[in-house]
Amino acid sequence: MPTAALNPPVSENSFADMTELDLREAFDTTDYVAEDDIVTTVLLALRLERPLLIEGEPGAGKTELAKALANGFDTELVRLQCYEGLTAENALYEWNYTKQLLAVQADEHGVTGDNSVFTEEYLLERPLMRALSDGEDRPPVLLIDEIDRADEEFEALLLEVLSDFQVSIPELGTIKADRPPVVVITSNRTRGLSDALKRRCLYLHVEPPTFEKELDIVERKVPELDGAMAAELCAITQRLREEPFRKHPGVAETLDWARAVAELRTEDETESLSPEEIEHTIGCLLKEVEDVERVDESLLETLVESARAARVETEMETD
Repeated sequence: MPTAALNPPVSENSFADMTELDLREAFDTTDYVAEDDIVTTVLLALRLERPLLIEGEPGAGKTELAKALANGFDTELVRLQCYEGLTAENALYEWNYTKQLLAVQADEHGVTGDNSVFTEEYLLERPLMRALSDGEDRPPVLLIDEIDRADEEFEALLLEVLSDFQVSIPELGTIKADRPPVVVITSNRTRGLSDALKRRCLYLHVEPPTFEKELDIVERKVPELDGAMAAELCAITQRLREEPFRKHPGVAETLDWARAVAELRTEDETESLSPEEIEHTIGCLLKEVEDVERVDESLLETLVESARAARVETEMETD
């Protein structure tokens, strides 16, 4: 079977000489807070041209990491959102049957020979092929999001793409990328992934953020909120994660809440959060009715205490 190259040859991989400093600067430009283990694992994935499999709780920042890489390196983000029933036609490619039919009816092309309608002209690229055929200066970031939502059969479909960065098209041949995309695969661990898929990837498990990391994220992403208030919000979120909720708030929910509080408060409002403010805005953090109903008067009082303790400590450090 012939091999078709979608991109012109390049002399070297754009990330072959990537340094830790380069990667940290890329994260800093996008305000992505990355610990040493994240930086090291991502750096190895870039240098070794290996897919990166990231697992962790929803809202831990898995998808945000891929976005940070694309923005930090000023390259395209190609996203494939996985779901049950995802097929090759949705992920790889499909033929433009309408265009093919019109060409055959107009007697411009046939189904065989030099004027076949089975050429790249009639091919509709889906995310995986789009990532292989990208012609920009730097390889794109291919985000395969929530792979655990897709069927096991789809994992098998990915193996050729992740092993050799190529796609076999029966009517056309083997399409191979000259420059492998940066592949980030995320999973919420709703089901186990195959050993074959794991072997092809470097692995990173992302834990829920510590108070210090979450505070750093909020201060970077919501700069209009003063440090003491940001500390209160993070302390409350951390405390809520200790409760037996159906769904704990992630970093995304903390940021939503921070932006909501900043929007509702005026610049001269600097006092601590009241129980009423927490209760009225708790929908930014908790998304299950059973969880919201658990926030009773006793828990509200505990949340207020956690918030004020964090404020005092932050103000003492500032002084």
